[in-house]
Amino acid sequence: GLNSPLCASDSKLGKVSIIGTGMQNIPGYAARMFDTLSQQDINIQLITTSEIRITCIIDEARVKDAVRALHRAFEVEMEE
Repeated sequence: GLNSPLCASDSKLGKVSIIGTGMQNIPGYAARMFDTLSQQDINIQLITTSEIRITCIIDEARVKDAVRALHRAFEVEMEE
């Protein structure tokens, strides 16, 4: 048998996403997202994508930092 678990869980994870129509037709969105998180020393645990969304699973404690950095990188105004 396998010596590794078939399923693992971690309740201290959070997710951040960038969402927008037309992202699949314009290169660079994923790279900008990953680079932005990397510059903040935020480790990506999992990445999922769709036609309009890129989602990264990260440490829950870093979600606010990630959101702030992504808002700056994509020039989105943040509500206080």
